[in-house]
Amino acid sequence: MFNTVKKVSIGLTLLSSLFSASLFAKETLSVGVDTAFVPFEFKQGDKYVGFDIDLWDAIAKKMGVDYRLQPMDFAGLIPGLQSRNLDVAMAGITITPVRAQAVDFSAPYYDADLLMAVKSSATGITKFSDLAGKRVGLKQGTSGATYMKAHVKADYVEFPNIDNAYLDLQAGNIDAVVHDSPNVMYYIKVSGNGKIKAAGQNDSVLPQQYGFALQKNSPYTAQVNKALAALKADGTYAKIYEKWFDKAPK
Repeated sequence: MFNTVKKVSIGLTLLSSLFSASLFAKETLSVGVDTAFVPFEFKQGDKYVGFDIDLWDAIAKKMGVDYRLQPMDFAGLIPGLQSRNLDVAMAGITITPVRAQAVDFSAPYYDADLLMAVKSSATGITKFSDLAGKRVGLKQGTSGATYMKAHVKADYVEFPNIDNAYLDLQAGNIDAVVHDSPNVMYYIKVSGNGKIKAAGQNDSVLPQQYGFALQKNSPYTAQVNKALAALKADGTYAKIYEKWFDKAPK
């Protein structure tokens, strides 16, 4: 009888330990990330780097969760949240009323607008209305692409990867690329090789704010916002911002 009781007691203790460990084990979130949106997320060597990557890593640490990145094209991010294959998505995702019907958004963490990239030798494209009748590259599935197609009549070519649009611009296959201003400026600085310049800086087209996207009614939305607020308060956000944009946040 004593041995039986002892075995039962040991078994219950082990079950209790396993149950307690599972309660306190870190959750692992599936985080969708665009494959190429410099300087927010892009591949460097065998890992992904960028402003979004650093900021999300700091947020995850504040939340006490683990995560795994799932690289994919931008157009697959929100469907991935809707199908519940992703917990979070980040790719400089503009907060819009239409998207907010399908997914949750964190508090805004970056302000941007649209900008044009044109060849350095181009003289006839200085404002967005100059794109009428031109061949223009856009990134597929973005709010910028939707805006341009609704407001300027041009011959649009949509790319899953914006880097290919810039390459087509340098090759002379298109007349301009329209995309979010931080990406345009970073590409010109790092990869433009003096052959590409920015245009349309004075138009202030489509001011927009980026947010982390989550599943609709996600239990993590409030936690992400709390962590983001803490990072802004303790100076971590500013340090990450300055690292990637060479200036302090507004």
